[in-house]
Amino acid sequence: MTASDRLDVYSELDRRLVAATRGIRLLQSVSWPASIEMEFVAAWKSGTARLPEIVYPKFDFAETREALLGISIAAEPGHPLGDYIRRTAQSWRVATELLDAIGTPAVTEHSARLFGKPTDLVPGAKLTNVDAARHFIVLADEFMSKGAINETPEWIEAERLRSELQQQLDAFFGADAVRVETDPELIAKAAAGATRIRLRSATNFTSYDRQQLVEHEAFVHSLTALNGREQPHLKSLARNSPRITATQEGLAVFAELMSGSIDIERMKRISLRIVAIDMALRGADFIEVFRFFLDAGQSETDSFASAQRVFRGAPLDGGAAFTKDTVYLHGLLSVHTFFRWAFKNRKVGLCRNLFAGKLTLHDVVSLMPYFDNGYIAPPKYLPPWMQHANGLAGTLAFSLFANQIRLDRVEAEDLVLGV
Repeated sequence: MTASDRLDVYSELDRRLVAATRGIRLLQSVSWPASIEMEFVAAWKSGTARLPEIVYPKFDFAETREALLGISIAAEPGHPLGDYIRRTAQSWRVATELLDAIGTPAVTEHSARLFGKPTDLVPGAKLTNVDAARHFIVLADEFMSKGAINETPEWIEAERLRSELQQQLDAFFGADAVRVETDPELIAKAAAGATRIRLRSATNFTSYDRQQLVEHEAFVHSLTALNGREQPHLKSLARNSPRITATQEGLAVFAELMSGSIDIERMKRISLRIVAIDMALRGADFIEVFRFFLDAGQSETDSFASAQRVFRGAPLDGGAAFTKDTVYLHGLLSVHTFFRWAFKNRKVGLCRNLFAGKLTLHDVVSLMPYFDNGYIAPPKYLPPWMQHANGLAGTLAFSLFANQIRLDRVEAEDLVLGV
């Protein structure tokens, strides 16, 4: 078989992969209707709150798994494209197993295989995800309790934000490439697809929320999906396969960091969710987790939204959890480390390739020859902060050097005397 014939084989396997997974909607299938939130919060205020009753759809993905198995068998494990196809097909298989087990404790095992657990180690350290989360929570609480910066947030109504975002995205992607809509059934503040971003209609947003939505949802999630649709051979790069979640969410939070749009409360919210997942796995039920978010300073509406993220698809009486939110901090640390490594080794082109579609960090390294020969197209769109390579390089260069300074060996007096 010639090299060209082999590439044609993988293009066909990719086509089969996209077709086989078209009916799998993992996050949509485990989501809760907005009416559950309203009923629970009303009962909580009246002192009669009980565990919500969630009715999930029933699934049987046996035929889908059979198709995915056939694709995996046909892909050579030693070939970079074959490895990509096999890894992607396997993650979809686990997703179908999770959905078949929806509402049962078995969801936890499948979820952990896809997204990891709070007790997993963070990249390059001996700390776990939950250790890192507690670290950021303590820092955030100390910072906010001392009133380091007294900011009065500007509140933006959902419809006004929708209009402003639509104008900005039309200017960046072209008219109507990405639609911005409000959705009364959305529990999360926002959700993004390739061509649509939804905002929760019954809420107000801050100026930080606004910029985070642009950088996180539009300039990473929607942007990588649109770039994936431009791929000539690997159409699966437009799909949110479960295996890309850690890199995709890590890249999105990293984008907030690099664009200066992340705030300390956002870091706390991400970290609180990891601690809450750990609580649920250790036996806390939905109400206990809801109260945990309340005690951490979140509103009743936000506490419900946070707690339901922990229990999506899982039993609510404790001992089980949907672990997806573990990936935000783990992914951020992984992506940050990857960018620093790429800069140090003069491989910044790998960072650009991350935006060519829905890819993992492993993928952009192993598939580099196929970017080089044109089989995988370069990204059509890049976030503004990634377009300015000199600015990015300056930030990473400073980060590489500053990390050599041990803060536990620095006293305030040394800094003052050294000026």
